[in-house]
Amino acid sequence: GNKWMMNVKAVACDMNASYESAFLDKYPHIKIVFDHFHIVKNFNEFVVSPIYKEEQTKLRREGKVKEANSLKNSKYILFSSKETLRKKDEINNKYIQKDGIFKIENNNKNIINYQKRYDEIVKDNEIFITIDLIKETLKSAYNDTDVESMHNKIASIVDLCRENGHKKLIWFSNLITNHYEGIINHAIYNISTGKVEGINNKIKTLRRQHYGIPDDEYFFLKIIDVSYIK
Repeated sequence: GNKWMMNVKAVACDMNASYESAFLDKYPHIKIVFDHFHIVKNFNEFVVSPIYKEEQTKLRREGKVKEANSLKNSKYILFSSKETLRKKDEINNKYIQKDGIFKIENNNKNIINYQKRYDEIVKDNEIFITIDLIKETLKSAYNDTDVESMHNKIASIVDLCRENGHKKLIWFSNLITNHYEGIINHAIYNISTGKVEGINNKIKTLRRQHYGIPDDEYFFLKIIDVSYIK
């Protein structure tokens, strides 16, 4: 209700303009906070992925087939943060044991050193180095609780994109500029859409498990039920 909404200070949402305008049209006092996950998703989907394909095509055109093949199946390594890659390597190392039923040799080609592979991809590639800097700066910015510090980091990302000049990075710099206030607001209001995304995933799982649900009322009761399960 209106009384309850008047006490709301900030709302986290993705970068869909409809969500932002829906809140601000009715409750202009509310601060919009753009979620970190959705910015990274946009960056990976509309910047990293097409640049990755371009680099493969470019290498093949230059006759560097070996280098192009070395990039194959590496897109999701480029998507990941260094912390995620480190955790994956830690999980892999748990299964590399000298004794026991789960013995795996270090030279097994199925065991990937993710951090090493990432460094190999980024090394000596100017645009991948820029992408790496943007990802790490963005992550650092979203850990900030100081507005000025976050402002400086986000501004440096915009500068990096424009200095490089690639059309996809220019697009990303425009995306950040157009949503600047909502991004910087995260330094003041440390909130995200994590819980909403979690419920959305539970709803999708629920639909798959039931192969169709008899009526909407029953469906909503099931959603309420799973929302209380930790």
